Amino acid sequence: MPNAAAHVLHPSLPTRTFGRFALQRLLGKSAISMTWLALDTQSGAESMLTMPRVAPAGRQALGAWKVAARRTSRLDHPGIAPVGESGAYENWPFVAVDRRHGITLDEWLALHPVPQVDELALWIGSVLRGLAFAHDAGIAHHDLQGHLVLVNERGAASVMALAVSAPPGELSAAARGGDNSRLASLDPGDLRTHRADAERDVLACGLLAHRLLSGEPALGSHDIGEVIARMAPLGRDIVRLPWTTPLPIPEALRAIVDRSTSSQARLRYRNARTFLGALDGWREGVVEGAGGPVALLLDRLRTVGHLPALPGLAQRVQALTKIEGRRTDEIARFLLPDMALSFELLRTLNSAQVQGTQIAGNGPVLTLRRVVALIGVNGVRAAANSLRTWPGPLDDDGAKALRGVIDRVRLAGHAAQAMRPAGYDGEVVYLVAVLQNLGRLLVCYHFADEAEQIRQLMRPEPAAAGEASSVDTSGLGEAVASFAVLGVDIESFGTAAARHWGLGDDVLHMIRRLAADAPVRKPDGDADLLRIVASAANEAVDALALPSPRIAGALANVAQRYARTLRLDMKALHAALQEARDAMTHGGHLAAKSRSESLDEERQDSDGSAPAPSTSQA
Repeated sequence: MPNAAAHVLHPSLPTRTFGRFALQRLLGKSAISMTWLALDTQSGAESMLTMPRVAPAGRQALGAWKVAARRTSRLDHPGIAPVGESGAYENWPFVAVDRRHGITLDEWLALHPVPQVDELALWIGSVLRGLAFAHDAGIAHHDLQGHLVLVNERGAASVMALAVSAPPGELSAAARGGDNSRLASLDPGDLRTHRADAERDVLACGLLAHRLLSGEPALGSHDIGEVIARMAPLGRDIVRLPWTTPLPIPEALRAIVDRSTSSQARLRYRNARTFLGALDGWREGVVEGAGGPVALLLDRLRTVGHLPALPGLAQRVQALTKIEGRRTDEIARFLLPDMALSFELLRTLNSAQVQGTQIAGNGPVLTLRRVVALIGVNGVRAAANSLRTWPGPLDDDGAKALRGVIDRVRLAGHAAQAMRPAGYDGEVVYLVAVLQNLGRLLVCYHFADEAEQIRQLMRPEPAAAGEASSVDTSGLGEAVASFAVLGVDIESFGTAAARHWGLGDDVLHMIRRLAADAPVRKPDGDADLLRIVASAANEAVDALALPSPRIAGALANVAQRYARTLRLDMKALHAALQEARDAMTHGGHLAAKSRSESLDEERQDSDGSAPAPSTSQA
């Protein structure tokens, strides 16, 4: 081994020189890389030298390393520290970064108290942007560590020494460069290798985020590479954020970081941009108050509407002429199966512009028959003509997914109508159950790719043969999955849209589903009871979507959970679901009766506003 290398590997030796550099102290090391603070004896400037722990074997390997180093040094991005110099001394390669670009993250944490959570998230976002840029160029880092992340005096973070530690034989064709690199980069084997390297970088970034938020290195090891070797699929150790941390961690951020280090490899972020998208969604919407994905949704609602009309809209509009002279409740039942049209009618009448012309003291309108009575059939036609035709901008897969969600939501609406106690308006109960899914519907239409990611994260993974029963193969809950993909929960989209339509606090309370782990208490007024009925129906329909062996148990849990409040048992629950299926089969019209009584539709025809807390009628 060359003397210079020996001096580097054994810092206790009295002479620490590396060519023209005088090594001052070791800034950090891992199993495969190390970084030294060094003084350039010619210029007097301080640099940070990063080099592999094992020198390339032979002249050819060293040559490949130099080519890759030159290629990585050309990357220009704020999230990547500029390379001042790359080369080799006595066949030992190194990359030098000017000390003025910052101090290492390890140094920063040793010198400062615990930083704020949003500041930590900003650092991780900067690192992810740098990694995403490098990955797009076909270059992976291979050894992301605390001593290879820099924090400058402005508080911005960047990553340094990309590809320094990669064994020459594992460098992708894009990183090796050369005249044929463009063709070589299309080799399937090379692409698979690069994807695997990029995924490892993203996992390493998640472990770095875990360390920053928890205040301790994952699994007690400062070497992130060692931690990765102990996690699935290589090992069996689990890394999750503890509940006791130096600073409170917001639920969304916890979900994002826990997904990045999930014990199930399939649930982790596959690339830096998806990780970054979730993190930015949380930061923009919560920390910076800029709106993030929710603001983007509201912008899309203004430009392209909420949902596309179901196929056959023109025929339904034409058919309005035949039923124009009928009672408003009959017209409403004809319109109700088209969810896009129902939402557009509610939005039209509840928007701030329209509410300004209504009689003072009137509450929000939550029945279609009331809308029809106020705007007439011509107003309904105008609303229908403003809708986009099916399926809007969605491709075939997106349209199929949206149609499946719409059918599930309608089934929940009919189930809620069948479960409602005596004296409550069936159309209001139906619409409350539907509106409890407003966020889910809007995400499925306006964020189709993200919605598919959420569905994949929620899907349970079958246990492999011979796998221990203690291994977690379950999917994520919808709220956690939404946090992990978009940075905000799905319910936030529904709440924002409902406010945008002009629906008041009473309605917002009703359309907020009960949390799955929240106890079902005695209702505090009519609005609370409607919320409970709709939540029960939605939970029952969600149970039907589970794998077959789990459906019966999930339905039993729903019946038990709502037994006291709704006087619900398994027989009544099955009857309500069957009634809902029948309603879907026969055109989706609402059933005329509740479980307790036949409602007086003539009396309800003239009253369609949302229920006040002190009334039982809608």
